[in-house]
Amino acid sequence: MVEEKKLVLVADDDQSIRSLLQSFLESEGYRTVEVKAGRDVIPAITKNRPDIVVMDVRMPVMSGLEVLDQMKRQHIDDIPVLMMTAYGTSNVAIEAIQRGAYDYVTKPFELDDLLITVKRTLDHRELAQKAKAVDETIRDPLDNIIGNTPVMQHVYKTIGRIARTDATILITGESGTGKELVAGAIHYNSNRRAGPYVKVPCASLTESLLESELFGHEAGSFTSAIKTRKGRFEMADKGTIFLDEIGEMSLNTQKKLLRVLQEREFERVGSNTPIKVDTRVIAATNRNLGTEVAAGDFREDLYYRLNVIAIELPPLRDRMDDVPILTEHFLQKYRDDSPDGRPRISEDALAKMLEYHWPGNVRELENAVHRAIILARGSVITPQHIVFTGAPGKEAANGQAIAEKVASGFTLKDIVAEAEREAISAALNQAKGNRSQAAKHLGIYRRLLYAKIKEYELA
Repeated sequence: MVEEKKLVLVADDDQSIRSLLQSFLESEGYRTVEVKAGRDVIPAITKNRPDIVVMDVRMPVMSGLEVLDQMKRQHIDDIPVLMMTAYGTSNVAIEAIQRGAYDYVTKPFELDDLLITVKRTLDHRELAQKAKAVDETIRDPLDNIIGNTPVMQHVYKTIGRIARTDATILITGESGTGKELVAGAIHYNSNRRAGPYVKVPCASLTESLLESELFGHEAGSFTSAIKTRKGRFEMADKGTIFLDEIGEMSLNTQKKLLRVLQEREFERVGSNTPIKVDTRVIAATNRNLGTEVAAGDFREDLYYRLNVIAIELPPLRDRMDDVPILTEHFLQKYRDDSPDGRPRISEDALAKMLEYHWPGNVRELENAVHRAIILARGSVITPQHIVFTGAPGKEAANGQAIAEKVASGFTLKDIVAEAEREAISAALNQAKGNRSQAAKHLGIYRRLLYAKIKEYELA
């Protein structure tokens, strides 16, 4: 099937400009329709539904700015507008952007420059439409899972098949791949969606505290237990409990969790009275639990109880075709941090992102886009605004030098934090994830390392 040519609506009171643009755009593979007055733009949009409007600011009876206002009032905000102005350095161009124009070109302009801007605008619209389509695939009230690649389509299908069962789920994948989002999507698409959804960050709690959090405790069971407290399993009754980073759980706590999975009951800390619960368990880990079982660090019987149905999330480097649509999603998510509320990214900046290996996966991409929006300060995001802060590697050399970071507006706090993050990541890599060894290598207490891992969202 041949793709239909994009339709451009040209609005200008100058006949020579309209004829020039019509001839040039049609020679470049576009269809065109033209109007000579501002008052004719809305009717032409309604009749023809163009893919983009190229419109002059100054037109008789109704100006281009007034047309933008009318488009907003009539909720015609899905068609991007490219303004033409002879006052590119004046407030007119800025006002056009504030009123909803996607971009502008200054007269006199080079036709090739106009063509590049038209293409970029249409690409932006297409990405926004794709992001919207994916948002409507599976909804999680907390966030959205984004991706159109075959591996992600397989994840969606798996969620659809298992969501309404009560089977225990094990979600695996590197840090930052979206395991928590998938867990939430399973719950909110399940028969338990009206019940509670309780999350437990296993890695950030000590063994004794995790046990109390999971199963609760009786008053007086330990020094600070002033009153009886329900645990997360009780809170999640008739709902779902999500055990994040379950690979960090001690063998003793694993044993108690196994009993819950087998018998659907447990005792609070300091009590011998069993409590029955009806709770679905979803667990997640960035570790290879099979390897952990072989090393004696994870119970084999618990592993098989958890691994009834497994969902493995791919690293971002294995689905690079999703980078553009993820980028567009995060541009929209953080649009309020852009002065004009319409963050945009250049083709060169996107190309730079497609060449990177993303060791921090989707989380790192989100942080990079958010940072770029802030650095761009309302202008188009260019390659210099894209800063990579992932784990050290040959690709990390693409990051800016310190002098360049300072020139880009980074504070001393930002630069020190980035260096600290990279040092901790390197220590964890060298220790193969062993946090005690990493803390010893860095010369810090393990508790401080845990806090830093949480602060920098490291695995």
